Amino acid sequence: MAEDPIDPDDEARRRAEKALAAGDPSGWFEPLYAAVEAGDAVLPWFRGEPCVELAAWARDNPGDGKRALVVGCGMGDDAELLAESGYDTEAFDVSPSAIKAVLNRFPDTRVAYRTADLLDPPAEWRHAFDLVAEILTVQSLPKDVRGTAIRSVSGFVAPGGLALVSAVAEETIDLATWAGPPWPLNRAEVESFARDGVSARSLDRIRDGRRWWAEFTREA
Repeated sequence: MAEDPIDPDDEARRRAEKALAAGDPSGWFEPLYAAVEAGDAVLPWFRGEPCVELAAWARDNPGDGKRALVVGCGMGDDAELLAESGYDTEAFDVSPSAIKAVLNRFPDTRVAYRTADLLDPPAEWRHAFDLVAEILTVQSLPKDVRGTAIRSVSGFVAPGGLALVSAVAEETIDLATWAGPPWPLNRAEVESFARDGVSARSLDRIRDGRRWWAEFTREA
């Protein structure tokens, strides 16, 4: 009798629980991506296409050589979209296996991909990017390190630059029965991207209220 298939979300949560127990909140990504590469796991958030809202935004906002950074790039769809839209794009993920998979998937990419940690990013990225895309990455980290992650994202934004933030809305879930990851963001957490000279330009609930979509800017 065949065994029941492993649910990808349950597998991700099992790996996250193990990493959190070891005191490493982002330590579950590399084992998961390595298992995916070996054919032993499925990436639960992979859709094979860029974020719908980011794609719509990029159609109206061509890059014209502006510098962009994609946070937690995963399999690279959002980063490739921005590069195709004219942005000089950099993208990072904490998992070396994720970066390897992206480069195999897009061998002729114009994006500069690298391994980096959102909780301890390269110092040269501070106030360095005209556009920062944070799509569902901060929510993959537990709440006790979320402030550090949010501070990093805001810190990437250059004077006159813009950050786009998307996250599942905590207000739409039953916290009593929810088991992360992800750990969705509430309104106050999304608003907290406005710090260090960065202010909110817009904050909306989309997809029937299930998601946040927000824009933040730093004064020139």
